Amino acid sequence: MLHRTARWRAGELFAAALSFSIWTNTAAANQAENIPAPSPHKLERITEFFNNEVATGKLPGAVVLIQQHGKPVYLKCFGVQDVATKAPMTPDTIFALHSMTKPITSVAAMMLIDAGKLSLTDPASKFIPAFADVKVGVPSTAADGTPFLKLVPPDRPVTIEDLLRHTSGITYDYIGGKLIDKAYKDSGLFDGKFPNKVFAERIARLPLSRQPGTLWRYGHSTDVIGRIIEIVSGQTLYQFEKQHILDPLRMTSTKYVLDSADERARMAEPLPSDTILLDSERERRAHPEWESGGGGLVSTLNDYARFAQMILNGGELDGKRYLSPAAFKAMTTDHVGPGSGVARDYFYFPGDGFGYGYGLAVRTDPGNAKPPPPGSIGELKWDSGSGTYFGVDPSLNMIYIMLEQTQNERGRILPAFKALVYDAFAADK
Repeated sequence: MLHRTARWRAGELFAAALSFSIWTNTAAANQAENIPAPSPHKLERITEFFNNEVATGKLPGAVVLIQQHGKPVYLKCFGVQDVATKAPMTPDTIFALHSMTKPITSVAAMMLIDAGKLSLTDPASKFIPAFADVKVGVPSTAADGTPFLKLVPPDRPVTIEDLLRHTSGITYDYIGGKLIDKAYKDSGLFDGKFPNKVFAERIARLPLSRQPGTLWRYGHSTDVIGRIIEIVSGQTLYQFEKQHILDPLRMTSTKYVLDSADERARMAEPLPSDTILLDSERERRAHPEWESGGGGLVSTLNDYARFAQMILNGGELDGKRYLSPAAFKAMTTDHVGPGSGVARDYFYFPGDGFGYGYGLAVRTDPGNAKPPPPGSIGELKWDSGSGTYFGVDPSLNMIYIMLEQTQNERGRILPAFKALVYDAFAADK
């Protein structure tokens, strides 16, 4: 695995810039002649699908955007943002992003790496000293047959790269195995008030679920990155993201805490039957002091489209560059594939055919399914437990976003939605 120093080396920067220039010039040339446009009658199938979801009571509503060559080719709002108020969905309806927060926080970290203020090889303990004493929890059995976690030293420190690519061993309390799950649940991780500083220190006292760098394991890694951004920048996470990402991109409704009654009235709500998501949202809103870099932002379709278009453009939008070509290339390259030493298990959420960069899944191959899942090699994506989803496809010069609030139905809706999007671009048979 190639690790980069705090400042991108001159040779790497030139190579990345050259590669980026070729990529963008090729994309521009393809725009003119080779990229298919979506079929209007196939786009109508997306409308029929979501109309049915709302009509049958499976969803309160959703908003969907497909944008190609920087312009919307499909934009629809379905149903209501709240079944209690019956306020209609709009492009300015505010959604809890949950894990779609992670790409934004990861871009913020890459900006600090670009500035030479942070390095992928930095140990987390450089910024959060409690990580110097972190241990790995190994499931073991006592002489009387009682299972317990044996705490052993890590083979190497948790690094910034581990946090960005989810190979730190930090997990969520529903993933890491029964003994790790119990350690998380018994720790008081979410007790009382906990800003990022307190939360990161609490995480550092918990056992890692695996040795650093050995397994892709979803968890609170991006929350720790959020705290490190605060330490390095001297700002709160929101202040840094607002100054460097949100305000320049004109993402005016993207924030951790809603400030006004008008904003709160624009908030999308799950169905009353969606109890897991309702509980999760209740906890998120009850802790305004916690700016969770892994799952705390809310946003709108209009806002997130700006972010996604910046990613499609290689880290640039409206003449402003947010990521250098080298940083963008690093962020969107698979770092957990063959030769990385990183294993995968049932909880490998990027999914079949996808590797993982820094905060984004990247399509590396068709995958094992027959037929392969829809999509393109090189596409980027991420989604969330609340059903939000976005994809970036350079080969089609296209972004697509679906915002909804459902935990109950997301596992069924997400693949159906993606299939409908890509079918709209496929040639008629």
